[in-house]
Amino acid sequence: MAESRRTPFAAPRAARGRSLRAPPFAALLFALIALAACASPRQGALVPVAAAPPGSARVAMLVATTRERTDAPGVLFTGERGEGVSYQDIVVSVPPQRDVGSVRWGAGDPTRDFSVLSETALAQKDFLRALARLTPRSGRVLVFIHGYNVGFETAVFHFAQLTHDMNGGFAPILFSWPSRGRLLDYVYDRESANFSRTDLADVLRAVVRNPGVKDVVVIAHSMGAWLATESLRQMALEDGRVPKKISNLILASPDLDLDVFRRQVQEMGPERPLITVFVSRNDKALRVSSLLAGGIARVGAIDLTDPDKIAELESARGVVVLDLTALRTSDRLNHSKFSTSPEVVRLLGDRLIAGRGLSGADGDLVTAADAIGGAVSRVALTPIVLFAGGGN
Repeated sequence: MAESRRTPFAAPRAARGRSLRAPPFAALLFALIALAACASPRQGALVPVAAAPPGSARVAMLVATTRERTDAPGVLFTGERGEGVSYQDIVVSVPPQRDVGSVRWGAGDPTRDFSVLSETALAQKDFLRALARLTPRSGRVLVFIHGYNVGFETAVFHFAQLTHDMNGGFAPILFSWPSRGRLLDYVYDRESANFSRTDLADVLRAVVRNPGVKDVVVIAHSMGAWLATESLRQMALEDGRVPKKISNLILASPDLDLDVFRRQVQEMGPERPLITVFVSRNDKALRVSSLLAGGIARVGAIDLTDPDKIAELESARGVVVLDLTALRTSDRLNHSKFSTSPEVVRLLGDRLIAGRGLSGADGDLVTAADAIGGAVSRVALTPIVLFAGGGN
């Protein structure tokens, strides 16, 4: 592909945008039932416990959310859309005996469960003061955006697990958008992500303006990947570029249409963050998302073993795709390997703490794959160009 400059992953024009053949309704219904069986929404789990058990760790996180606030005990925020952005300071206790990548909560036993130690509502000015206090000397901040079908308590505890297992070294910020945490509310969740894109952009602007912040890494999961890329695109169009302090964008199992993603990243412009995409072709959740989207394949489930896809690989500045299909984790849906695989979690922590991200020179990519024990597909060591022209 040295001279052709044809658009990667491009089918003949007549076939562009054509959906995959729709599976029978029974297959969709079976997939939905399987997903519902794995869902375990638990409400009321954010009531603070009296004390943390001996040997437990603590994760102090800041939260910015577009959810509706509620007075219901232990809930804090619903899945409905709020007025503007609300801010919260939450401290989570991490139980002493657990495996990296595992998370359990809701049973009321802090010796075994992730539990809340304290939670405080904040005004924006207090949020920014708390950020200045939590930001380490390195100046690094991690902003996490969750995906579809995620209740607020689920987002809090999973982010606490990821933050703890990555071994700190940054100030953690959870951006939580209004997901109802119900399987059949896919369309509502998608529109809620759309509803939140300006607010996420405003939160990111406020974070990078903090003088103590030197480097911001954004990790977005599933449908949250659409929200993250759309907000960064909006910042580029409105401000002339994505802020330089936002160095890395990591998209885990992105629930994104490939054509939409290509356009979003193009419109971020040349001064965009380094972008790393984790994909897995056996992602069952994205299989359902594809069905709900009319059979359109999702970026997070691209098959890198397809010869036609491999033929489209070439060097590209700042975009890397790592294939996690071969990894085996406790996640039955293969949708959260970035947080349930101890190897990937440690890789994220080691490289983010070092300020290196996951994208970079070829040597760095080889190191990243070797750190996961060779389970990452070697074909993924070559960056995937998602855009024609190569310059952007």
